[in-house]
Amino acid sequence: MEDLVLKLKEQIIEALNLEGVSPEDIDVKAPLFGDEGLGLDSIDALEIIVLLEKNYGIRLSNAAEGKAIFTSIEHIADYVKEHRTK
Repeated sequence: MEDLVLKLKEQIIEALNLEGVSPEDIDVKAPLFGDEGLGLDSIDALEIIVLLEKNYGIRLSNAAEGKAIFTSIEHIADYVKEHRTK
C-alpha cells in the first residue's frame, strides 16, 4: 500500500504541476481541497479523474462519488486498491 501511496503522490504532483511540492510534503490523511491541505480546486479534481482513468482504469460514475474519494491521498489509494482494472 505504501508503494501505491507514493506513486499516487508522485502522479498527482506531476499531473497538477505542483512546483516545489515533494511526495514527503503531502500528508496522506490531509484534505486535498481547501486551505487545510493542498488547496486543490475543481479543475484539479478533473485532472485527478483523468489520472485515475488513464493509469488505473477507474471511471467515476458521479460527482458525489468523486467527492467522497478525493478527501485525501489515503482515501484515493484505498479506492484504487479495490477498484483498479489496470
